[in-house]
Amino acid sequence: MSSISRRSVLGGALAASAAMLGTAKAQRRRVRKLNTYPNEHFYKADGTFDVEAAKAAYYEMFRFYRYPDCPRLHGEEFWAIDFGLGKFTEVGMAGIFWLNRKEQNYFGHEIYLLPGQMIPEHSHVKTPDAAPKIESWHVRHGWVNIYGEGTPTPGVEARIPPSHKACCKAKVEKKLMPGEVGHLAGPEQWHWMLGGDQGGIVTEYATYHDNNALRFSHPDVKF
Repeated sequence: MSSISRRSVLGGALAASAAMLGTAKAQRRRVRKLNTYPNEHFYKADGTFDVEAAKAAYYEMFRFYRYPDCPRLHGEEFWAIDFGLGKFTEVGMAGIFWLNRKEQNYFGHEIYLLPGQMIPEHSHVKTPDAAPKIESWHVRHGWVNIYGEGTPTPGVEARIPPSHKACCKAKVEKKLMPGEVGHLAGPEQWHWMLGGDQGGIVTEYATYHDNNALRFSHPDVKF
């Protein structure tokens, strides 16, 4: 019978401990989830949208993903909006325009979506100040679904939020994971975005953004 050395016993014990530690860490990663809140959490007693409560939820998401929380994200440039529908957990977002240069015709935007949150369906039309905006979306954290015009993706109706069931036009669905990039299919096309189950942080690269060019398919959306 071969002898068992003290070194081999210690080595085996250390290996087993490392494996158990790795398993424990993997389990913690699997159960770690972003906090979610009911819709009423984001509204004051008088029914008005509570911007500060909304921003606090996004700051939690920044910490969850270890996303760089720079000073500009605590100033007036960082905004959160419920688009006037009163359904922030369904239709809403936060964002910051890092830059928006009309003369050079380029734009940099960060999009922040909580879990299951929708940017309402919209298009960008031509205006006296801008050609129809063209966009691409680069997922940094979490994941999102993007939607554009064309032959509907099978089963897409089940994922259209209730507020947009009757007006949604963009039903071609594509899931984007971290590092992946999606694109607007063409000028003035209808499109929207939906946050994944752990939200999404998305960098948008685009041509100049003119707020006057925005058109929403939902008649009650306000921007």
